[in-house]
Amino acid sequence: MGNPFEYAPAPESRAVVDIAPAYGLFIDGKFADAADGGRLKTVNPATEEVLSEIAVGGEADVDRAVKAARKAFKSWSALPGAERAKFLFRIARLVQEHARELAVLESIDNGKPIRESRDVDVPLVAAHFFYYAGWADKLAHAGFGPSPRPIGVAGQVIPWNFPLLMLAWKVAPALAAGNTVVLKPAETTPLTALRFAEICVEAGLPDGVLNIVTGAGETGRALLAHPDVDKVAFTGSTGVGKEIARAIAGTRKRVTLELGGKAANIVYDDAAIDSAVDGIVEGIFFNGGQVCCAGSRLLVQESVADEVMESLTRRIRTLRVGDPLDKNTDVGAINSAAQLSRIKELVAVGEAEGAERWSLAGDLPAKGFWFPPTVFTGVTQAHRIARDEIFGPVLTVQTFRTPAEAVEKANNSAYGLSAGVWTEKGAKALWTAQRLRAGVVWTNTFNKFDPTSPFGGFKESGFGREGGRHGLEAYLDV
Repeated sequence: MGNPFEYAPAPESRAVVDIAPAYGLFIDGKFADAADGGRLKTVNPATEEVLSEIAVGGEADVDRAVKAARKAFKSWSALPGAERAKFLFRIARLVQEHARELAVLESIDNGKPIRESRDVDVPLVAAHFFYYAGWADKLAHAGFGPSPRPIGVAGQVIPWNFPLLMLAWKVAPALAAGNTVVLKPAETTPLTALRFAEICVEAGLPDGVLNIVTGAGETGRALLAHPDVDKVAFTGSTGVGKEIARAIAGTRKRVTLELGGKAANIVYDDAAIDSAVDGIVEGIFFNGGQVCCAGSRLLVQESVADEVMESLTRRIRTLRVGDPLDKNTDVGAINSAAQLSRIKELVAVGEAEGAERWSLAGDLPAKGFWFPPTVFTGVTQAHRIARDEIFGPVLTVQTFRTPAEAVEKANNSAYGLSAGVWTEKGAKALWTAQRLRAGVVWTNTFNKFDPTSPFGGFKESGFGREGGRHGLEAYLDV
């Protein structure tokens, strides 16, 4: 077999995107420079090439965006739901029309394989806008009372791992419910959000209904702390989520927090091993493991542990790490130097604490941010790599003897976002799922999403739900 770490640029894919050398903030339907002229660079994590310079919004810019959203709220919320739906339908159709461009832009800015952004992320973005467009004129029948009302101005902060999809998760239900939005994308992945702003202009979305203020952490803090923001929605790390919860305590703000995870993926001895191994690989190496609900803790029944590990190792050796724009790439680049540093730090801790590391062999590209698919065996709950969210292509493996032990180990975590169960017996799957303290439990699959299904967690994984009918409640005064 050839080198699994390959980087072969695909210029024909890059040709479908036109990236401007600089972007402003999108406020009240127009792009404008930041008040203090601040800028930051966004880079391609696979090459470290600077893609563009992005305006850094300060408090004055945030205030301007919130005022624009407040002004637009009066007319937007007064529109009949069927009229709001028309705008969401147009946006969904335009996302589909620009799907190839958006997928390439997402992969260039984020580092994820084009196969994932093209086949998973962008289609789900359109699906969320179609889905919530369908709800816009049916809010009185959503089960939240006869006349639910929009909350007002929503301040939304999204992460870098699914930039466009997380935008859709938050913006679509907010607009369908009649709210207006000020969105702050992650500093390392702002390009698809800015392209989405252009799509909204093309769709005729009224000025001020959606505003996008780019920047780093201080920009997000200024947005969420703004006194005229009625609703806070944040997806990101648990540490930042705790900061937000403390900051808004005692205010009138409504809040949804979707935070970190450390999901257990449980494989019973009666599972279809080949399918389970495919699910393990999908669970941890999808998007390079940079997924809050990644199946980063494999719990496998002792009697089949050797068989599963042999099959898993063989399967990982077939993975190809390299150019995110190559359709044959399975694992792309890590999103940033800072995230790569954290992965390396925790992996070093795992080795120092005595766990046994195995990584896919091969020479990593000299440029860019890369980490090989890695598996740790000999792991106990005392190891930090079994407790801390690594957010990278790193899997820890533990064994269990009984279903009760599997559930106990799975629940022995500060997090409670997701979990997976692999078994051929429906009763066992249901018994396990009912006892797992996780917001989402997949059975004989992993990392499958649908706009009709709610998503969210327990414990330090946050609170509130996004997606489905439940996702509307967060944006309605019920």
